[in-house]
Amino acid sequence: MHKTILSLAAAGALSAPLLTAAQTPAPTSPVTGNLSLVSEYRFRGIDQTFGKPALQGGFDYAHSSGVYVGNWNSNVNPGAGFNGANLEMDFYAGWKKPFGDFGLDVGAIYYYYPGSSPKVDNTEIYIGGSWKTLSAKYYHSIDDYFSVPDSKNSNYLDFGFTHDFGAGFGLVAHYGIFKFKNVADGDYNDWKLGVTYDLSGWVLGAAYVDTDAKGDCGVPELYCFANGNGTKFRDAGKSTVVFSVMKTF
Repeated sequence: MHKTILSLAAAGALSAPLLTAAQTPAPTSPVTGNLSLVSEYRFRGIDQTFGKPALQGGFDYAHSSGVYVGNWNSNVNPGAGFNGANLEMDFYAGWKKPFGDFGLDVGAIYYYYPGSSPKVDNTEIYIGGSWKTLSAKYYHSIDDYFSVPDSKNSNYLDFGFTHDFGAGFGLVAHYGIFKFKNVADGDYNDWKLGVTYDLSGWVLGAAYVDTDAKGDCGVPELYCFANGNGTKFRDAGKSTVVFSVMKTF
C-alpha cells in the first residue's frame, strides 16, 4: 500500500511514504529513479512492516506532454493482511500538468503482492490538484479494496502542504480521510508533520504520524496486525515517528 502518488518527477511525491523533499529540484531527465530506507513503512497512516524498517525504491518516466508511468516497491510484513506476501509492487500511470501556480494530476495505480494466497491486490483511480505548496488528491478503488470482500468504492482524500525554508530544510504536513466501504469500524483519519534536510542530494527526514484507527489488540480490531508467524500483535494505527533517508537519481 503505497505512498501518496505523485511521481518523483513532480516534486510532490512521498517516496518515503511520510516524508517529502519539497526543496528537491525538478529532474532534467525524463527517467528518474528513487531509493529510500525508512524506519517503518506507513501507508495512509497504517503500519505495513510491524514496526520494522523498509527498503523502498522505484522509477518514473515523465514525458514532456505530461504523461507519466512508474513503478514503486517495498518490503511488507506478511501478517499485515497480505496473505503471506512480503513484497509490495505498485504500478501507476497518469497525466500531470502545471498551469502557472496550479497543477492537475489524474491517473490510476495497481497494487500487487506477489506470492499472496489468496491473491491480494487493488486498483485505484485518482485525481489531484495543487496550488503553490497546497495539494489535495482523491483516490477511488474500482475493485475490492486490497481484496476485502464487498469493499469496492472505498476512497481516500489526501490534503498536503509543503514549505521550503531554504538552506536544504523543508516541512511537510498531511491530513487524510479514509472511507472503507461496507466495513464496520473501517473508516479513519490520519495525519503527519515532518521535516526534511537535503544533504548533497541525500534527503534526510523525520515525521510524526498518527491516526484515529481502532487497533486495540486487547479485543478483535480491524487495524490490529500480526507479525509474520502470528505470535505477536501490534496496533497498526498508533502514533510513531518515522525516520528516512532518500536518494533520487
